[in-house]
This record gives sequence, structure tokens and C-alpha cells, in this order.
Amino acid sequence: MNTPGKLVAEGRTAEIYEWTDGQILKLFREKSSIDQVKYEVWVTGEVKAAGLPVPAVGELVEINGRFGFTSEQISGVSMLKIIPAKPWTLFRFARLLADLQIQMHNYSLPNLPSLNQELERKIQAAKALSPALQTAALKVLSRLPEGDRLCHGDFHPGNILITARGPVIIDWNDATQGDPLADVARSSLLLSLAVLPPGVSAYLRLLLTLGRHMFHRIYLQRYHQLCPGALQQLMNWQPIVAAARLSNDIPEEREQLLAIVKAGLAQAQ
Repeated sequence: MNTPGKLVAEGRTAEIYEWTDGQILKLFREKSSIDQVKYEVWVTGEVKAAGLPVPAVGELVEINGRFGFTSEQISGVSMLKIIPAKPWTLFRFARLLADLQIQMHNYSLPNLPSLNQELERKIQAAKALSPALQTAALKVLSRLPEGDRLCHGDFHPGNILITARGPVIIDWNDATQGDPLADVARSSLLLSLAVLPPGVSAYLRLLLTLGRHMFHRIYLQRYHQLCPGALQQLMNWQPIVAAARLSNDIPEEREQLLAIVKAGLAQAQ
């Protein structure tokens, strides 16, 4: 088969299509390289072998110059889609997100690249940062712990599928090893201000906007309940992950991210 089937989902970096034999195709957008696709295939296999609930990956595919890979089709719906339809699940899912992240952080996969090195690369690539802000952010980053825990890098409700066999974690293309609090800071940032991906209806956007702040608060409360004393280290990471996020160059987020960077770096001096 060399053409995808029905489009079933899409995000900022890829589209998901029906494939054959109980599989789906994750087809990356034109700007993604074959190395990025190969990395996600490899890291997803590593994480699954470690025992975490992730889909089984298949083979690499190229269609009209775009790269992708096949994967087990999971019969489930993301938290992101369930919450607007069933608002009462917001409280349970916010706590579950924290529980799953803590479970994930119990794992160490030493073959994964360094999160701190990835953050350094992204900060250097962030055009919205002035040279002074870049230098200050890199200086603060150099003082933060390296860590050796499995970090997802894009851990949010859209990447958690709720299935009959339990939650399944998808989209491992940003996985690294590092400090768990850096991963939590990234999730906190996404929950509080990230622009929703394409394909989300106006009605869904409204409901998600209304509920996101409550979800964010409950998620952080649950994390701090299970990991007391993490608040200060989380605050240390916030301007760094915000600076790295600027490398995505999303106009709607730019001013808020710059404000977080400036305020956080001023406190860190």
C-alpha cells in the first residue's frame, strides 16, 4: 500500500491515517527529516521494551517525499477529546496525568540523548530570544541537574489515549533522559498556554480553554502531593523550558513565553 487511508487525527508535526492490518500511519509534515522519524520509531520501541504502555511500532514509510511509520492501531480516545464531551472526567484525568508521569519517571533508559543538551540546542535556535536572554538562559541551564530519568518531552492530555486496557502514551519523538522536574515544567507550560493543534473544532477549543486552568491546577496539586518539595525545582526549570519552546516559533505563544523567560531569569540571578 502506498497511499494512506482516512485521516483520523492531526497535530502540529504529523497526521494520522488509517492503514492496513490493524495499523495506523503516522505521516510527518514536509519539514520533518527521515532522522526524526527513525528516532521516534527507535525510542518508542525502547520504551515499549522497558514495559511502559505504548503502541507497537511497525515499519518506515515514504509517501510523496514525506516520511512516516506504521504503528499498532489503539482502540481508544485521547483525554483531550473525552474531557469536553464528559466534563466530569477533568478531575480524574488531571490526577491520572500526574500519576502516569511519575510512573514514567521511575524508568531510566541510558541510551537516550540528554534533555539538557536538547534544551541547549533549542535555546540557541530560538530566534525570538535576544543574545542577552540566550546567554542568561544557558547560564541558568548549566547550573540545573542533568538527571537520568525517562522524560517524554510532550506529555499532555492529547498524548494519552484512554483504552479498555488502560491508558496508552503516544508520540515519543521528544523523549530524552533528564531531570523529571524539567519534564513536569514542560507539561505545565503546555497545559497553561500552548496553542491547540490544527483540526480542533471551535466548540472544542472553547470548552478546552474554559477547563484548562482548572486541569492545570489539579495536575500540579496531584504531582506535589505525590512528590513533596518539588515546587522550587519546578520554578527553576520554568524559564528554561519556556526559552526552549520559543524555538517552535509559534506567534500566538511568543509574548507569553518571553514574559516567563524574563521573569524567571530575573529571579534566578
